[in-house]
Formats: sequence, structure tokens, C-alpha cells
Amino acid sequence: MELNYNKDLLKNLLSILVKQDEKCQNLKASKVVLFNSKHMSIIKEEKLEETVPHYREMALGDFTIESEDTELLNAFNKIKESIENQQ
Repeated sequence: MELNYNKDLLKNLLSILVKQDEKCQNLKASKVVLFNSKHMSIIKEEKLEETVPHYREMALGDFTIESEDTELLNAFNKIKESIENQQ
């Protein structure tokens, strides 16, 4: 049931794409074929491992950030917070 729904959804999205994008005017999906392969999975499941620190954090998190880039500032501030939360 869910597989048929996904096939119909994919066909519907492809037909909408033809109407939305000029580059896809020649695209036509008359049939969607799904197959199961033992060798290669399209969906990759990432294993999230929760790690428990086996040591006491020695860093204090009191360092200066000498960057003007906001993305770097945010990243280093997250590191600071992480260090402070582990103590």
C-alpha cells in the first residue's frame, strides 16, 4: 500500500515539475519502476552512536575568538558551551 502511494507521489511530483520548470518541458514519466537490490541500498541509514566521555574534561573553555566571520564565531561559541557543560 505504502509502496504504491510512493510511486504515485513520485509520478505526481514529476508531472508538477514539468509545469514549474521550463527546462523539464520534455520530461514525461509514464511508468515508475521500483526494484529491490541486495548489493546497494539507496537509503543509507546513519548509525548515531552516543558516546560517553571516559575522561574528565580538562579544558576550561576560556579562549578568545579572533574572527570576524559570524559562522566561525557561532561554531566556536558552541564549542565553548559544550566544554563548559561537560564540567
